[in-house]
Amino acid sequence: MWELVKAGGWIMLPIILCSIAATAIIAERLWVLRSSRVAPPQLLEQVWKRIQNKKLTSTFLQELRADSPLGELFAVGLSNARHGREIMKECIEEAAARVIHSLERYLNALGTIAAMAPLLGLLGTVLGMIEIFSSFVGSSMSNASMLASGISKALITTAAGLFVAIPALFFHRYLQRRVDELVIGMEQEAIKLVEMTQGEREIDMNEERA
Repeated sequence: MWELVKAGGWIMLPIILCSIAATAIIAERLWVLRSSRVAPPQLLEQVWKRIQNKKLTSTFLQELRADSPLGELFAVGLSNARHGREIMKECIEEAAARVIHSLERYLNALGTIAAMAPLLGLLGTVLGMIEIFSSFVGSSMSNASMLASGISKALITTAAGLFVAIPALFFHRYLQRRVDELVIGMEQEAIKLVEMTQGEREIDMNEERA
């Protein structure tokens, strides 16, 4: 492996750095974007029981806000429920914008790596080819094996760039889709909470779990 890195030249360094950054982003986002962390499945039921039992304290709202992104939306909405349905919805929408921004953190960087890695590989190949053909200026080009060896070394950076870019692109699309699904789910739960607290909807929790 080290021989391949050496053969690729200095351009392999930014490609390796891109691979490390992409791996770190993917691992961090897969951990953060777990459904159980972002939108706990029984959270609406727990909050509604608190409301019915008149145990909706400021301490509970602070804990709810810190517990999960969905909990943050619920806490903001419940804090403004007394102002009416429209104000409650507006506050939730404002909080949702912050939550979505947090969920999408580093995804742009991952997409940039996916686009940049193959270009770095191509740059390394072009520079390698220039170096190879420059070495043949004024000399015989009859040594085909030497030429082939030089070209194969020059192509190492292209292969390395693609090796980094392909999984980075796959996980960028996957994680973006994951964020979209989580946002839709949180939006539905928040709408239920607004309608329930404003007396416009009754939810059968047993039916919800089914």
